Amino acid sequence: MKTVALAFTGASGLPYGMRLLQCLLQSGKRVWLTYSQAAQIVAKQEMDLVLPAQPREAERILLERCGLAVDQVHLTVYGRDDWNAPMASGSNPPDAYVICPCTNGTLAKVAAGMADDLLTRAADVVLKEGRKLILVPRETPLSTIALENVLRLSRAGAVILPPNPAFYHRPTSLDDMVDFVVARILDQLGVEHQLMARWGES
Repeated sequence: MKTVALAFTGASGLPYGMRLLQCLLQSGKRVWLTYSQAAQIVAKQEMDLVLPAQPREAERILLERCGLAVDQVHLTVYGRDDWNAPMASGSNPPDAYVICPCTNGTLAKVAAGMADDLLTRAADVVLKEGRKLILVPRETPLSTIALENVLRLSRAGAVILPPNPAFYHRPTSLDDMVDFVVARILDQLGVEHQLMARWGES
């Protein structure tokens, strides 16, 4: 079973992260999830979603929100300071790690190798172990500092995937625009999906 680590940080764009979580679980992937304190604030603001501090309670709430049952999926939530989590060590890295949405602050920490919590330590582990790291920075516009950090991470092997929806598929709802971005992330992960028609297909 493919294992994907997923992190929510405090940038606007939590609907992308939640839809990605739902799609990963529905596709049968094992998901290790963690989130920052700022992400808890954004979740309430953008989705009226309360992300609790207790991991087991968070698992229940997230599965209910995704319309999934505990016995159907493989979701484990870890506290951001849980250094016993598997992705904190190179001996048990995930197959891939997605930070969605990703703040400029998180991006800067990862670019500088500052592994001061589970979110950034997992990124450090994934890079050093040669696994796929996908960052979804939603900030705009980007400062010169942020652009330099993006370039540094790209050179280190990370995938920088800004959530820029296209319009050739004629989106008719906000969900359609979210799905376009999530589809691009799933493509990078090699996860099959039917979120939208591809270019050149009817």
